[in-house]
Amino acid sequence: MSADTSAVTNMTASLNILQKPAALPSYVSTRNACKLCAPLGASLVFRGIEGAVPFLHGSQGCATYMRRYIISHFREPMDIAASGFSESSAIFGGGENLRRGLQNVTAQYKPSMIGVATTCLCETIGEDVAAMVREYQEAQIDLPTPQLVHVSTPSYSGTHVDGFHAAVRSVVATLATPEPEPSHHVNLLPGMVSAADIRYLKEIAEDFELSSIVLPDYSETLDGPALDAYEKIPAGGTPIQGIRSAAGARASIEFGRSIRQRDTAAAFLESTFGVRAHRLGLPIGINETDRFFSTLKDIADRPVPRQHEMERERLIDSYVDGHKYVFGKRAIVYGEEDLVVGLAALLAEIGIIPVLCASGGKSGALRQSIAEVAPSSPGVTEVCDYTDFMSIGEKAKLLKPDLLIGNSKGYGIARDLGIPLVRVGFPIHDRIGGQRILHLGYRGTQQLFDRIVNALLEHKQQTSEIGYSYM
Repeated sequence: MSADTSAVTNMTASLNILQKPAALPSYVSTRNACKLCAPLGASLVFRGIEGAVPFLHGSQGCATYMRRYIISHFREPMDIAASGFSESSAIFGGGENLRRGLQNVTAQYKPSMIGVATTCLCETIGEDVAAMVREYQEAQIDLPTPQLVHVSTPSYSGTHVDGFHAAVRSVVATLATPEPEPSHHVNLLPGMVSAADIRYLKEIAEDFELSSIVLPDYSETLDGPALDAYEKIPAGGTPIQGIRSAAGARASIEFGRSIRQRDTAAAFLESTFGVRAHRLGLPIGINETDRFFSTLKDIADRPVPRQHEMERERLIDSYVDGHKYVFGKRAIVYGEEDLVVGLAALLAEIGIIPVLCASGGKSGALRQSIAEVAPSSPGVTEVCDYTDFMSIGEKAKLLKPDLLIGNSKGYGIARDLGIPLVRVGFPIHDRIGGQRILHLGYRGTQQLFDRIVNALLEHKQQTSEIGYSYM
């Protein structure tokens, strides 16, 4: 090799080192995210408060996107106001948009509360929305003005569930006031569950003879009766006065293993007002539901009501009946982190192997939470957080599951693999009744178990050469 050639080779090698640093990992973009935007969760919370209107400080497109997802799941009309950012707003700020928007919503809806959630755009340009809200309230001090609650929810800070919990905390931190005398009620903070789950939780509390405040409560505002005339703000929701009294409750029960280390509403009430916080996993499966009922038993100082003991006993009997159909089957579970943890707990009880537990969340607690509720599964379970559906689909081809359990966004994967999809969680767009799916407690676990077993039996029937009709 000549000296000139050697020099050129060395120069090229040096340039390659400069241009392609080996230490930097390659970036892979999100492909069909396994999550939704943070303001969506906040909007759901505000819709679950009596007389409240959700308001997004950002573009109209954001509000339209949120409405589309919520309406197609709950099959109910849903108004979400927006400050309507334009190009000039993005450059010079949207303070005037916010002011006019709040005035318009107050005049047209006459709400008792407006929940103001931020979007990526206003957060990126550095809007101090909390200060804007305070200035607006001070300017309107002599006028009838609804209660305003602000929550910071840029989508790059977390998922729709993160936005949900942030909104609940902001509502409590804004409204809760010291009570002159302690109340005997319990604060129930269930997280992002179905309308049917909320109704069931209230029923359970009544059976324990416990007065309860559920926050949020969209069991009627997003799953109400047919009406002759459209209501701008539907009846129902958590009363604002009830939220104010949260500081005097005898205890708070908050669901969510992935959020236990965060400053949530229950943590705020405990640190600020001394309200004892019981932070449990979603009560899915017998073990997690036992923990919930044991907590209620201690708070109420009453035994578990007989009807719930009977539901537990029937559930155990059904486990025995269906064991031979589910044992050893392989499942992929995906969705919100705490729902995935709850479902993993159920699968561990019934003998199904959760070969992949996946979520778009990034709390960092998913793996540990699954290990806590399904200690026999870590050796065969792959846990993926901050993931997307393209990655889930690629892993599914290698893992060869027998079924998928999650929301409608996994349908394409199930179709490609030719396996059943058991729909749970949010969003469910391709079926009716997503808001009425019961997930929690012995009763919800019973329904989930039956659906899982029947999905496997139906698939076996459909793929059988003889199509037998007796199992």
